[in-house]
Amino acid sequence: MKAQSFSVLSDEQVLMLTELQMESEQDARLSELLDRQQSGILTEGDRSELQTLMQVYQEGLLRKATALSEAVKRGLIEPLS
Repeated sequence: MKAQSFSVLSDEQVLMLTELQMESEQDARLSELLDRQQSGILTEGDRSELQTLMQVYQEGLLRKATALSEAVKRGLIEPLS
């Protein structure tokens, strides 16, 4: 979802996106893979999965940040201090 497309969302949808979080199973697996990477026991398959999960995480973070920005712009939430 592009930043400009957030402007067409309802206030409720924008606020919902400000609460966006990675699915708990994905989050747990990401943590496990990061621990394995830290321990130096990551397989090639693990590396690929880690890269995919990191992309999912980063895209979600960007969507959440964009939604927060839109919510502040609309006056739905106070700016972070």
